[in-house]
Amino acid sequence: MEDLTEQALEQLKDVQGFMKNNNYKVIKVLENYCELEGEVSENSLNPYGIVHGGYLFGLADTAAGIAARTTGGKAVTINSSVNYLHSCSKGHIKAICKCIKSGRSISLFEVSIYDEEKTLLMTCNISYFYLEK
Repeated sequence: MEDLTEQALEQLKDVQGFMKNNNYKVIKVLENYCELEGEVSENSLNPYGIVHGGYLFGLADTAAGIAARTTGGKAVTINSSVNYLHSCSKGHIKAICKCIKSGRSISLFEVSIYDEEKTLLMTCNISYFYLEK
């Protein structure tokens, strides 16, 4: 499968505000696949000192969005289902996104997020609608 990482970085270079503000970094991109890393900081913690669920979901949604764009179209999130399984308070976390079903107008992606010890922190299914493809 062709590595699309450089192509994805080029597409994102002018629109990385959200990714930059949240310390998200593209690791690997293939067709309908993305690995993204987040660096946990004080800004990504909730009042209990653990990674905020919104930070985790943002990482998952961003990874799925990048994967969805690899087929050549603009895509937007239309639905998601999240399972928070373990907490984390420091280090790097990694999102791995795989396409479950690729359709003409809607695709379903599954994202798993792990901490540095490879503990599964969250799973998420996200549906994307293609504005154009």
